[in-house]
Amino acid sequence: MANKGQMTRDKEQLAEFSPCLETTIAGVHFANPVLTASGTFGYGREFADLIDLNQLGGIVVKGISAEPMAGNPSPRIYETDSGMLNAIGLQNVGARRFLEEKLPFLRTLRTRCIVNVFGYATDDYVRAIEILNHGDGIDAYELNISCPNTRCGGMVYGSDLRLTEEVVAASKQAARFPLYVKLSPNVTDITAFARVAEAAGADALSLVNTFVGMAIDIESRIPRVSNVTAGLSGPAIKPVALRMVYQCARAVKIPVIGMGGIENAEDALEYLIAGARAVQIGTANFYAPDTALRVIEGIREYCRRTRLQLSEVIGSLTVAPFSAAQSIE
Repeated sequence: MANKGQMTRDKEQLAEFSPCLETTIAGVHFANPVLTASGTFGYGREFADLIDLNQLGGIVVKGISAEPMAGNPSPRIYETDSGMLNAIGLQNVGARRFLEEKLPFLRTLRTRCIVNVFGYATDDYVRAIEILNHGDGIDAYELNISCPNTRCGGMVYGSDLRLTEEVVAASKQAARFPLYVKLSPNVTDITAFARVAEAAGADALSLVNTFVGMAIDIESRIPRVSNVTAGLSGPAIKPVALRMVYQCARAVKIPVIGMGGIENAEDALEYLIAGARAVQIGTANFYAPDTALRVIEGIREYCRRTRLQLSEVIGSLTVAPFSAAQSIE
């Protein structure tokens, strides 16, 4: 057993080690790798009385379209086992009002501001970006390509390689700020979409968006959500989302931001070890608004304990070789 003097020296050495949690994604410098996910944190100001926003690495605001949108009728949210279904319908104030009413507050923060952008045709994305380009204080765009293209009969951008290439290329050409592309998990091979987005000009990837799901009230025999289907998020999706982040981090050279079911520092560290350069906290914001701050501190403590810098943690997964017999078992 170590004597008291040795234990004291060990504690002093741990206290002396000061890990650097900074990370850079497509030229955007973040004080730490923990961001809040679009659609779960409003425009940031809604949480100002609950947590210190300046402690966050970044805020990804809710999806912004060229024109305001009212969203879907209620009910729009339903709690599931270990998750949540939502079909808000991308309700937002529109790009012009965002610049006038929401961005001035975000500019007062040290925290990086990422604006999620969406549309129902490629021209919609471009128009929204062209309006937002006039906003000082925006650090990057996050392109939501999980929207149905009405021009193509409702085909979702993120599930069609040709449409993914089209919208990413057009948005990149229009964008004044770095372009992060948020991929849909509702595809057969997400790495194919990661590669197409990279080739079309994406500066980074955010993944994953929600999984399509539904729930039914057996007494009334009607859907729990007015839109019938909705996006599933929360802890239930984490193992699948983590696998997709690992695959995409190996498939592309651009940075990857991971998300899906993160509730604590261990969850976030799994994504970082798998290759994500940063993470986003989503559903947890609804029931524990301080989750992101606890995750930041947990990552810091992990780095102190292991005496690793964040840069040494990212992508550090060791995969042992398995024999054919072991893989079958």
